Amino acid sequence: LAGVVAAKTPLPVIGVPIRTQTMGGLDSLLSIVQMPAGVPVATVAIGGAKNAALLAVRMLALSDQAIADRLRAYIDDMRERISSIKL
Repeated sequence: LAGVVAAKTPLPVIGVPIRTQTMGGLDSLLSIVQMPAGVPVATVAIGGAKNAALLAVRMLALSDQAIADRLRAYIDDMRERISSIKL
């Protein structure tokens, strides 16, 4: 589906492969990344909806300072939480 959408619009398209029972999502991943020249689809990991959302936010932040500021705060908060984990 991501390839169909990408073929119809000049806007960025992000494909999110879903885990499947037959191949664990590899079939979904390959159907998204194997696009012909001229039909680009950004693709994240199988089940990577959160990273797809963050990628979209990063794209939007390029032209919206308020989104860029909130993204920076989110990244800083995530870094703090990860740094505080005791190993």
